[in-house]
Amino acid sequence: MPSPASPWTGRTWVLLGILLSALNLRTAVTSLTPLLDLLGNRFGFGSAVVGLFGMLPTAAFALFGVATPRMAHRMGLEQVALLSMLLAAMGLLVRAFADGAGVLAVGCVIALAGMGMGNVVLPPLVKRYFPTRVGAVSAFYLTLLQVGTIVPALLAVPLADAAGWRLSLGVWTLPAVVAALAWLAVLWREQGHDAALTAVHDGAVQTDDAAPELAQPTTRLRLWRSPLAWGMALMFGMTSLVSYSMFTWLPVLLTDAGASPAFGGSMVALFAGLGLVSALSMPALAVRMRNPFPLVLACVLAYAVAFPGLMLAPMQAPVLWVILLGLGPSTFPLALTLINLRTRTPSGSAALSGFMQGMGYTLSCAGPLLFGILHDLEGGWRLPFAFLGVCVLVMVAGSWQACRERMLEDAASESRVI
Repeated sequence: MPSPASPWTGRTWVLLGILLSALNLRTAVTSLTPLLDLLGNRFGFGSAVVGLFGMLPTAAFALFGVATPRMAHRMGLEQVALLSMLLAAMGLLVRAFADGAGVLAVGCVIALAGMGMGNVVLPPLVKRYFPTRVGAVSAFYLTLLQVGTIVPALLAVPLADAAGWRLSLGVWTLPAVVAALAWLAVLWREQGHDAALTAVHDGAVQTDDAAPELAQPTTRLRLWRSPLAWGMALMFGMTSLVSYSMFTWLPVLLTDAGASPAFGGSMVALFAGLGLVSALSMPALAVRMRNPFPLVLACVLAYAVAFPGLMLAPMQAPVLWVILLGLGPSTFPLALTLINLRTRTPSGSAALSGFMQGMGYTLSCAGPLLFGILHDLEGGWRLPFAFLGVCVLVMVAGSWQACRERMLEDAASESRVI
């Protein structure tokens, strides 16, 4: 009797594609923002255009969060993953040859379109190929997503100083091209064989078609009427709103309190780096819990200490406040893991991923702007942090729905098929 195969058997290229794609999902964002002052001086744009560049990521992620599930239904997950990396590479390359703010913005939009598509398709790809290792693979790819967020931010200015801003922006084209090559290898294997990858279940050899659940007629999921889907969107959206607000305003808050710009930058790096801890721990914890809502409460407790600390005594224990602040957004990897824990099929996972990220990024888009407006109105930080506190409460309400043990397909489907 044949022994059960490893869940990794025959899936090496897919795993490589998932991990390399994750590495590329934020490079367009964090490789640009450290250079905006330099590029503004070179191309002659001011704070209004800087604000526009700041809003492009969440706007693009929202738009393509909504559009990608339909594309995946028609094309297949693997083809969309390839397209996402090709668009990312193309957009990053266009930015490197920009001669003005317009071309720079076009390159950003192209790159962010690809990355927004990649955001949506990675969870269902994990669901399809590694259904028994959701926690482990999710932890791997979320960790690399965080690495791809931190490293470009750290290298952007040194690379620009050493070799010019064009190389600093353009070098990130290479990882996207490598990720695209991995997906080309996956598709080549599928075309060269009747089955893409071999899986052994209960001692019987079965095959995975390129996109069986997405290519076949499927039950329509009424996500707009699903408390689970809306809970996921609120959980994800409010987490993103708080995170992007802090990425934007934490350095300003600390420098206003007397810290140097370099210290403010180092605290932002610490805030971002703690995402690695969350990426490694949250998926593993979530798959072991029937209802992971206590993890959400732990994140809320971190916010409950960090917000007052930063608001009332930012320079008394800034490292402690920022560490707690960085642990609060652990609900981000938790939400991405729950996509697969609360769905039965890759098609359900793709639909929920698109709805959660599309609606979530839409809700989070104006967060940094509103935070700044409230700061200007008050001349201090109490109103902005009160606003974030309300957002955290909304996140808790959404998380209660998202964490309850149930499946999207059981409650959000119509009786007819499409």
